[in-house]
Amino acid sequence: MRSHIISVLTVAAGALALTACSGPAEDAANKQADAVEQSADVRADALENQADATRDAAAGAADAGKEAADATADSLERKADAVEDAGEKQADAIKAETDRKY
Repeated sequence: MRSHIISVLTVAAGALALTACSGPAEDAANKQADAVEQSADVRADALENQADATRDAAAGAADAGKEAADATADSLERKADAVEDAGEKQADAIKAETDRKY
């Protein structure tokens, strides 16, 4: 969660810096990149919450149930990481293309 907050603050600071010296088309592209990244962060957070809920639900279960819940939660956390990474890469690609154009 801490890295998510830092990521959002970094994106916001970058957007402010870019806004100061860019035109409307570049601003729109940067906003699109920010939206892509924020959307990925929201989806990743939802998956992480689902992983936590899965673990919490199995807290009183027998060992086999806990192992299954842990495996499911681990899978959800890997998906969350992948979603977040993909969002960052897509946002970076948009920003790189924007920088190339402008």
